[in-house]
Amino acid sequence: MFTLRDIRLLLATSLVGTMFTLTACGDSSTTTTSSASPTLSTTTASNSAPSGNKILKIGLKADPPNLDPYGSSALVDRMVQNSIFDKLFDLDKDGKIIPMLAESYEVDSAGKNYTIKLKSGVKFQDGTDFNAEVVKFNFERNKEDKSKRKNELKFVDKITVVDPSIVKIELSQPFSPFISVLTDRAGMMVSPEAVKKYGDDFLNHPVGTGPFIFVEHVNGDHVTLKRNDNYWNGKPKLDGVEFKVFTNGPAAIQNLKSGQLDLLDDLTVATKLIPSIKEDANLTVISNPGMGYQGIHLNTTKEPFTNKYLRAAVDRAIDRDTVIKVLMDGYASPANSPFAPGNLAYGDSDKVEKPDPAIIKDLLAKGGKPDGFSFKFQIGTSPSQEQFGAVVQNMLKPYNITVELEKIEFGQLLENGDKGNFQALQIGWSGRPDPDQSFYDFVVTKGPQNYSHSSIPEIDKLATEGRQELDDAKRKAIYDKAMTILHDEANYVYLYHVNNVFGLSKKISGFNYVPDGVFRTATIDKK
Repeated sequence: MFTLRDIRLLLATSLVGTMFTLTACGDSSTTTTSSASPTLSTTTASNSAPSGNKILKIGLKADPPNLDPYGSSALVDRMVQNSIFDKLFDLDKDGKIIPMLAESYEVDSAGKNYTIKLKSGVKFQDGTDFNAEVVKFNFERNKEDKSKRKNELKFVDKITVVDPSIVKIELSQPFSPFISVLTDRAGMMVSPEAVKKYGDDFLNHPVGTGPFIFVEHVNGDHVTLKRNDNYWNGKPKLDGVEFKVFTNGPAAIQNLKSGQLDLLDDLTVATKLIPSIKEDANLTVISNPGMGYQGIHLNTTKEPFTNKYLRAAVDRAIDRDTVIKVLMDGYASPANSPFAPGNLAYGDSDKVEKPDPAIIKDLLAKGGKPDGFSFKFQIGTSPSQEQFGAVVQNMLKPYNITVELEKIEFGQLLENGDKGNFQALQIGWSGRPDPDQSFYDFVVTKGPQNYSHSSIPEIDKLATEGRQELDDAKRKAIYDKAMTILHDEANYVYLYHVNNVFGLSKKISGFNYVPDGVFRTATIDKK
């Protein structure tokens, strides 16, 4: 066994080479995010750059891979999308569901038929009307085979336009998370005319009804939006929003402190620097429990992780408390499930035990590798991800489990996860209000987020029951039973529930925190 001091010493030693590599790659500057020249991904000629002094500058920890809700699966996508697209429903500061483009809804006693009344007089940024036909188009598009939203809307059986402001949704069976699903990308309304115009390239020409209009996306550098002067919910106070990509956490924080950024999406990438932000009279730190989790996918279709005992050995060997102390400075809580505190499925299934060397050695023996084994672990390219990888390496080393780190760009990590091109891979989830949204797609056979590529019939059955059951207590019992199985299978190593920790300039007003950790820019102003 080893102590927290041992881990810190090992981590410090391992990062000497890492720091040299970063400097050698030309990424040590506090103002440059990439040593390569950015490639222009998208420029929309008709959308000129925003003019005026009130440009909100937001730092993102990764480049948004896909701005079309249809194919998006990253949190950084949502950070940008929420300024471009409005949703049928949204969340308030307490995480409660509220109407947005919807005005109200009714559901029958069987939980299968929903009648949604829509706001009238809303227009898309291209001047076309939002109405019930648009909702029907979006639902049908999001149900297509290639859509990342397909599983979220799989029970939508029929969509009927009653009149321009009323749409009726008939489900094939009860689906408890249905309205909750519509607070996120499945509920984001895209312009049908823009989709028809741009086709598959709509991801580079996103058009919604939101407060800001897409201008350009320069890969690896920035996304620029300008104010939607005709926004249905009142003209935004800002002239525009610019999302700047910073894969180097300390560099992002330096830009926040120097005033080059107004808002930073994640201070947990460099927690050691948070005290200096708190001491800065010009800045504010917002820290609240989040809905999501972080951990490691173990590919059940590739050796050595076809063996559940070896997966379990890795799972049991990682000390969650130490990970949080070393990497997060306490801005997180230990996890053993996808259900964060406040979720209806949260409970004993999330409890974490300290690593027991005897149990871990027994698992290695049962897995046929009493002397240990090795595997490649894919992580992101940021310094915080390298630190994460180093901690995992050092925690597994005492059991002769050798970890080789592979640094991969975030978009490629998602693609590798989807295609199964990895042994172990670090990707977390930002979390959602309903347990199904942090569970089903990640664990069912061929689920779009099941990067572990597992297939467990009993889990498929329980996951389906969990989304059909309307009683909260019965739903929790279903998820408890499912987690007992998943703990045994150890396809995913749940490590911690991270806090939403943002850095904010005091020049900013009107910022409203929402528990999903996604920024709402419509209400923000800047001095």
